Amino acid sequence: MKDYKDAFGQAFHSYFKGKRTSMIIERNDGYVESADISEYFSEYKDWSVHIKKAMKYVHGRVLDIGCGAGRHSLYLQREGFDILGTDVSPLAIKVCKLRGLRKTKVLPVTKLDSKLGKFDTILMLGNNFGLFANKERAKWLLRRFFHITTENAIIVAESRDPYQTDESYHLEYHKSNRKRGRMGGQIRLRVRFKKYAEPWYDYLLVSKDEMQEILEGTGWSVKRFIDSEGSVYIAVIEKEKV
Repeated sequence: MKDYKDAFGQAFHSYFKGKRTSMIIERNDGYVESADISEYFSEYKDWSVHIKKAMKYVHGRVLDIGCGAGRHSLYLQREGFDILGTDVSPLAIKVCKLRGLRKTKVLPVTKLDSKLGKFDTILMLGNNFGLFANKERAKWLLRRFFHITTENAIIVAESRDPYQTDESYHLEYHKSNRKRGRMGGQIRLRVRFKKYAEPWYDYLLVSKDEMQEILEGTGWSVKRFIDSEGSVYIAVIEKEKV
């Protein structure tokens, strides 16, 4: 990713340099909201209860997909785990290295393959189930993940149920998506920070039922859901026994 397109990375780097920073998330229907960067640098003591619960399931060699500024990877590294953090943003990975994360790689989720070795846990926290983008790509990637993980591997994936809302601008967006043959929570968005803007991309938010439907036929199934106090939840996903 070119520097001028790396809005996420620029925001992380600015915050790491000591500047109070926020970024804008822009949806393709014109809806915008701001995001506080400090959350991406938060320590374990400040994490939500559902994330702390999910961490208890992590085992073995770990792949943190979309590691951002490294909050989860750095915690697990301190706990003694062998962990690789990957992200599409070069500047995000640079920030991770500056913060002390030993194993990193600039790599989009679609390029993860067996060259990285096998993993026991795949992390997709920070709503990163959304990186699957759509139902078809999710199934394709889940099958790929099956072959780069060990027999007892798990995926710890966070998502948000997009339908737990009464806001008309979200409900109208879901309706528009379905009319076009898309999933209701299949969002087209980009991140902006100062003069930097990422390319538009799809990001997938799903209900629990939709997640389970996506998993069908991929070799994975939900072992347990961990709820938050709101619409965000984490799924502990395990390999199906053959």
